[in-house]
Formats: sequence, structure tokens, C-alpha cells
Amino acid sequence: MPKRTSDQTVQNKETSPKEVDENLFRFEGNQTDRLKENADSSDSEESYYSGLESESETSDDDDDDDEQDSNSGEEATSGNESSSDSDNYEKNDDGNVTEKYNSEPNKNEEDVVKKKVKESVDEDNTSDEEDACNTIGNIPVEWYNEYPHIGYNLDGQRILKPATADELDQFLSKMDDPNYWRTVQDKSTMKEVVLSNEELDIIDRLQNSKFPSAGYDPYEPYVDFFTGKKMIHPLTNAPEPKSRHIPSKWEHKRVIKIVRAIRNGWIKPRKDEKTDKPRYYLIWDKDDNQAKPRHNMHIPAPKMKLPGHEESYNPPPEYLPTKEEIAVWEAMDPDERPQNFLPKKYSSLRLVPAYNKFIQERFERCLDLYLCPRQRKMRVQVNPEDLLPKLPRPKDLQPFPSTESIVYKGHTGVVRCLAVDPTGQWIASGGDDKVVKFWEVCTGRCLKTLQCGGTVNSMAWNPNSFLMLLAIAVEHKVVIINHYLGCKELCETTDKLFAIPIGEAEKESGVQWSVAIGEDYRNGERLVLKHSKVISQITWHGKGDYLASVVPQGGNKSVFIHHIPKRRSQCPFKKSKGLIQRVLFHPTRPFLFVATQRFIRVYDLIKQEQTKKLVSNVKWISSMAVHPKGDNLIVGSYDRRLCWFDLDLSTKPYKTLRSHKKALRQVAFHRHYPLFASASDDGTVIVCHGRVFNDLMQNPLIVPVKVLKGHRVEGELGVVDCQFHPNQPWIFTAGADHLIRLYT
Repeated sequence: MPKRTSDQTVQNKETSPKEVDENLFRFEGNQTDRLKENADSSDSEESYYSGLESESETSDDDDDDDEQDSNSGEEATSGNESSSDSDNYEKNDDGNVTEKYNSEPNKNEEDVVKKKVKESVDEDNTSDEEDACNTIGNIPVEWYNEYPHIGYNLDGQRILKPATADELDQFLSKMDDPNYWRTVQDKSTMKEVVLSNEELDIIDRLQNSKFPSAGYDPYEPYVDFFTGKKMIHPLTNAPEPKSRHIPSKWEHKRVIKIVRAIRNGWIKPRKDEKTDKPRYYLIWDKDDNQAKPRHNMHIPAPKMKLPGHEESYNPPPEYLPTKEEIAVWEAMDPDERPQNFLPKKYSSLRLVPAYNKFIQERFERCLDLYLCPRQRKMRVQVNPEDLLPKLPRPKDLQPFPSTESIVYKGHTGVVRCLAVDPTGQWIASGGDDKVVKFWEVCTGRCLKTLQCGGTVNSMAWNPNSFLMLLAIAVEHKVVIINHYLGCKELCETTDKLFAIPIGEAEKESGVQWSVAIGEDYRNGERLVLKHSKVISQITWHGKGDYLASVVPQGGNKSVFIHHIPKRRSQCPFKKSKGLIQRVLFHPTRPFLFVATQRFIRVYDLIKQEQTKKLVSNVKWISSMAVHPKGDNLIVGSYDRRLCWFDLDLSTKPYKTLRSHKKALRQVAFHRHYPLFASASDDGTVIVCHGRVFNDLMQNPLIVPVKVLKGHRVEGELGVVDCQFHPNQPWIFTAGADHLIRLYT
């Protein structure tokens, strides 16, 4: 396109931008005619738009000249406006008349025109890739993490990364900048961009599952372009092109070219590829030409079950159902019925009617054949008895308790705890009725009743048979009683132990020691140990001089060890590692077992360190018992599990029993017999044979031998406590039905 002269570009200052854009690309009529005449008269074969090739080369020079001679350009412009059109043309050496261009237009007016052109182009261009200043394209920005620049601009120069603010600057901008919440980072330029209200509105609409544009109506009325009415004029009157009625010239040339190549032998037809037979083969192998099975992995369909005697038209009488059996069969769900028909009896075969479910059964058989996948299963002929462990018969493991012998009646509330005298002659019990009763084991007679003034949560008889002491946990205090049921000499010897005065050290431990006086002393009370919270359990050391108490809500002071002869109490743990449930002394070694909700920790009291941590794999431990030899431990839980731990084997349970249907409340070992038992809220007590061998290479033998029933379940509580007789294979059970039972 030829260059525009100054009179073509200069517009009136009052002309609108729209008119400038229209006049910008418009030629006058006389100039267009002259250009056509020059093009016709020219002998050269150059293009009419060949001037565009040199325009870019001279554009830079023209800009420099415009900056230097801006004043002269203005004068020249005014002169050109008054001159005639003939001054704009000159004659070349060849004699051709060409248009003479002015190379120095007015700079200010040209800038205005360029600005308008750029604005019009920017309005039409809506591409994100063209608007972006960074020209790296759609590639991951992470590729530039190791470089100081982020990309390249349109001139090929590097775009340096902007300075990043540290945490302090980000915090200050977060506090001071009101537009911080609407500022995002452009990944392509690493610059902060403030979102406009329109962009925020689009984001809000997208989050609410709406259309981005607020003015978009998804339910606008539909206007069909082709109506049902036949119109007079067609949609288009364009005539058919000529190419549709004549053969294609280019296809004709292509076909001629292919025909010529075939005639000259350049294109040859494909030959059938014949595979050569192998030179070497097995003589005695099977012939390959034999028909091979279609599917090597074909699995035949399973055959239908053959009809039995019940499907006979005249079955035996024992196969015919009664009215009750028919009613039960009709009440069952069709999928749970053992057979989908009822046997009937007919006198002859010709009286048998057509089977009404024949089509349905054939259809289901077809569905099974093509919908159900088939799989080969290798059947291993294994005797089921060989898979079970060989356990001895319960009859060979006697003696163990199996029969209910005596029922001890007298409590009016739930019996919470039991304690058996070391000699096995008396038994003590306590519960929600706030009394402690002493019973004679053999006769079942109640010898003595003590009013405690609170719920009895736990009690333990002193294991020393020469001391007539019973410790009772009544709410937040421990009462030590001399019951006066044995020999008078032993009772007097027991009272001499309490002649030692109480020291001052116990005041710092958080336990208050006091001596019973008056009526309490005459009832047998000797010492009272007051704690800050409710006591859940008490237990004696094997020698009978130490007593441990558990206060679950005591925090750091959840376990106390009381030295009865010296009247002192101490808290062995400075920090509790969980909610403590039970504690037990090791029968032969200075170890203390502490059970939390899920773990059992073993502490050495002399070294004052933790030696083991047992993982119970239960949710909440409820009870714990130690084997008399001290190498095995059983744990009961509220999630119906009983775990046996072999301390020499592993920190995980050796065996877990799930025999009960509800939570376990108590577990116990027998002192002399290889027996242990578990009491549960389902109202049963399961007695198991648990033999521990001296050979460390042999695992313990655990065999359930008897399930003892008899207690009623009241208020979701069944058997609350169980204790073995110290000498006989007997067991005492206490339940929520206010009774104590003896099984022998």
C-alpha cells in the first residue's frame, strides 16, 4: 500500500475518533484512479502492495527526521494543503508518473493516529496470550526458579523477577493495605494484581455455582430459525457453483499420475507374504495341523442339581410337608427358603400339571450362564479336625468349679467387691448398700455387718495369715479393719501394730492418716486414710506391709503406696501417662504393674524406672490379674476381650479370647491351681485352664473348660466381681442381682 501524504493524515482537531478511524484507511477517489493508471502503465511485474516491504525499513528513519524537523514539518504541511494535486506526483527516469510522498509528517498528529489505531486493535483483541507481556508461552513457571528472570518480552529482553517482600513486609501490608485481601500474584510476571469489583463478582458467582456473567439468562425464549410455516422466499438465493456440475480437474490429474506410475512399474501390487516352514522340528511332536481347542482356558458351566425324591410326583410320605411347615415356608423370604417349591403327591403322572415356574427358572439359568464369572478352584482334601489345635478334653483337666453350691443372700444393692480370707474360712463383701458383710464360707451364715456410710468400691484382705486386717475403699477414704473373727491372740497381735504414733511426713503426700476412736474403734476400725478423690481400687503387697490405692481422677497423684507399719504414704509417679485403671504388685519381685486405658507399664520400684510397656490392643482396660509365678498376666477390657501376656515372650498379647458377649468386669488367677476366670456383664463366668510350663520353649496351654451361669442381668450389669478360694478349686461371684454365689 503506498504511503499517505500529510494532507491525507492530518484531520481537523474537532473530528471525532470514530471519523479519524474511518478516514485513516480511506483513499480519495482521484488518487485511487491515478494509482490504477500507474499500475496499468508500468512494465514491471511487482505487486501492487510491494511498497509495504520497504515501509518498515524507512519507518525508523522517518521517526528520527520527524523529531529533528518538527517545525519544518508543520510549515510543509500547511504548504501542501494549499498546493494542487499535481505537486504530489513526479516523473521517473522511465517516464512513468508516480506519486510523490512526503517523508516528514507531523509527529504529534501521527502519534494521535497511532494511539487510536492501537486502542482499536486492543479492543478487538481479547486473547490472554497476546495481552501478556511475558512471551514464554504456556509452560510451567517453575522452570525459571533457578534463574533471576521470569521470561522474555516482545523485544527478546529478559524480564527480571520483581523483589519479593519478606514476612515483616507482608505482615505490614496485610495490616495497612486495604486491598490486601483482593490482591493476587500473577504467575507469569510475578507481580501483584488487585482484583476489580467485576472480577470479585465473577469469583463469587462461580463459588456459588452461578453463571459468571450476571446478565446471562440461561432460560431465554428459544427462537427457532426454521419455522413450521412455509415461506415465500428461500433462505438463500445463491446459485449453484459450476464446480458441482463438471468433473474435478485436479482429481483427473491425480488419477492420470497414478495410472502412469502403475504402467511404468513404479507402483507394484502387494504380494501375499508366505511364511517359510521351520527347518528344524520335532519328529515325534504332535501335528500342528491338528485342530486346537478354541479356548484353552474354557471352563464348562456347572451342571444343574439333579432332582431328588422330594421332586417326585409320588414322593414318600416323610417328604410331604405338614400344615405348620407350609405356613413357615410361606412366611419365609423367597431368598431364604431351602427350596423354591413344595412337594406334592399325585396318584399318576398324567395328573401332574404344568410347572408354572419353568420359564422363570430357565431365564435365571441363562442369566447365570452368561453373567456370572467362572473360576477354577483347586479343592484340597483336608480333614477339618486337622485344622483345629489338639486340646485336651475338659474332663482330663479337672478339678475346676462347675456346680453352684451356696448362695449368700443379705445385700440390698449391687455387690461391687469380694475379698477372701487367706485361710479360706471367711469372705467379705460390699456394694451399693453401704455395708460390709462377713460370711462363713462353708455354712453361708452372715457373721458380722459393718455400716460404712458410703459405697464400697473395693476391698482386699491382707495376704499375711498372722494379721487379721481387711482394707476397704469407701468412696474417697481407705479404712483398715481388724474384724475379730479369728483367734484372739492373732487379733491382739494385730492391734499392737497400731500402737505406733502417726508421723508428720504423711501430710505432705496428700493423704491424711487418722486413728479410729470411739464407736468406730469398737466396730473394728483402726486406721483411716483420706484421699482427695474417689478411690477405685486397693491392693496389698505379697508380704502384707504395703498397700496401693488408685485414684483415677487424681491427675499426677493417681497412685499412692502406703507403708502400714510406719504410717507413711508416697506417690511414686510425678506425672501420670494416662488415666490409670488398675495397679498390681509383682508376687516375687519389686515390680509394679500400672494399667492405663490401653497400655500396661511395668516399673521397677528399686531402680525407679520403667522396664516394659505392654500393648493390649484393646480400647479400654477394665481389670488385671498376675499369675502367681509372675511371668504371665491377663487383662480384661470393656470391649469383650481377654488378653494373655507372656512377659518373657513379647510385649503384645500371646492370645486373645473373645468368649463373652458383653464387657468384662473382673479377671482372677487361682493361687495353686492352673485356673483363671473372667466375669462379664452378660451374666456368665468363664473358667479356663491356664497351665504355665517351666520349660521356656513351651507356650502356655489355655483351654476354656466351663461356663458358669446363674446371675441375672439388671441395669446392664451382670457379674461384677469374682475371686478364687485360696486353697480349693472354688470360685465366688458377686452380681448385680444382690447375690453372692459359690461354685465348686
